[in-house]
Amino acid sequence: MNRKQQLLKRHRRNKRVGLLIALVVLIVTGVLVAWWLPLVLALLGWIAHEAWFADHLFYSPKDDYQYSFPAFTQKPKVHLHGERLRLDEGVMLLDDATIILALRIKSTWLGRFIDPVVELLGGDSPDRQTFERGVNGLRYLNLSGQAQVLSRGELRLRGRFCRLLGEPQLWALEQPDYRRQRVMVIAPHADDAELAAYGLYSQADDAWVVTLTAGEIEAEHYQQMGLNSVEAARLKGRLRAWDSIAVPRWAGVPDAQSVQLGYFCLQLATMQKAPGQAVGSREADLADTRLFRQLNPFKLPGDADGAPTWNNLLADLRELLLRAQPDVIVLPHPTLDPHPDHVCAYHAVIEALDGLSWQPTTLLGYANHLHDNDRWPMGDSGAGIALPPAFDSTQAMQPVCLPLAIELQRDKAMALGMMHDLQPPMPFKRRLRRVIQRALAGRRSSRYGENEFFRKAVRRHEVLWLLKHVEAQKQHK
Repeated sequence: MNRKQQLLKRHRRNKRVGLLIALVVLIVTGVLVAWWLPLVLALLGWIAHEAWFADHLFYSPKDDYQYSFPAFTQKPKVHLHGERLRLDEGVMLLDDATIILALRIKSTWLGRFIDPVVELLGGDSPDRQTFERGVNGLRYLNLSGQAQVLSRGELRLRGRFCRLLGEPQLWALEQPDYRRQRVMVIAPHADDAELAAYGLYSQADDAWVVTLTAGEIEAEHYQQMGLNSVEAARLKGRLRAWDSIAVPRWAGVPDAQSVQLGYFCLQLATMQKAPGQAVGSREADLADTRLFRQLNPFKLPGDADGAPTWNNLLADLRELLLRAQPDVIVLPHPTLDPHPDHVCAYHAVIEALDGLSWQPTTLLGYANHLHDNDRWPMGDSGAGIALPPAFDSTQAMQPVCLPLAIELQRDKAMALGMMHDLQPPMPFKRRLRRVIQRALAGRRSSRYGENEFFRKAVRRHEVLWLLKHVEAQKQHK
């Protein structure tokens, strides 16, 4: 059982205990006071839960985030005078640097009910970065894209439903322009590449998108069309296979550089445990990947027999790596992202690279899911992305941030909108929760779509993590 599952299990156990205690209190109240009072209290309690306690937050908002950046990272001196953030005189920051500001944030009493926000004001591109309700600890703001405003001494920080405390610390992490290199994005499922790195791969001089699975399971939406579970899973897999090939074209990726490998959703871990054993789909009644690989621009080793094995997956990846020879590989972060297919995707790429004649100069990790906070990145579409919770200061982390202009954000939103898995309407309960949270907690839905990933992913930043970097030994071909 991975850490995410353990946290969920503990959370559900605690919730069951809380509900049992609440039930006892309501029964006693009904007996001693009035029969109708428990009904009113139960309704109010449910509304309060949906408004303020429905988030999966597996740590205290009072916990300090604990980041450790590489030892060579520049740390310009910075001071917060009132609202104005000032660098020491003569310090200038590079426009394309990833700039991180650490400071203590303490919510006001209203900040226990409405998400605390730090506003970045000054210049032509104001920003808002959101934190946990009841926050009272060290947090890391993302100032990437604000280098000129900060260098001119015009950047102001203003807390809404929170106060900014203590002396801030600033890090400026220089990075090459990865858009000018050959990029390959590894997506465990259709839409992972767009969620994590649409801004990067759509601007890259040369980009590949490789999707590992068809994402065919959980096809209840298609059963509403009169299909049985197997037919629905196969239809969903075919649609998502199409999405993984077609949507990158919206970003300018050539036909020949979008590839779908057609392995089965949530089966990669089982394949990894027995590399030579075929592992069929959970719901599509298939043990042949070729149904979902028909749109590929060329044949791969796994097409010989269509067997869904770990060995075939590695052979496919090696063929693609040698064909594309990417300088930069973007793939799931092995510790930040807990989804089992994402973890396996990382290990598959690393195993495929072992001993290969071509090696990338850079590996960049992404996290479309988190262990500790299901709502991250918090806040609204179009806002900035503060760094996620991290509590292991012994592990050096190096964020790589790419700012996205509003035009690129809109293109990213349209790419996500083309993904069939993000199109079905929300369940009634989730829709009702969103209405309650808007009324009582001030939360806003994304203007781009109902699915929560429109809010999470269409932002002014894409945040990746440097996993590997070596000086290039070869000239670009």
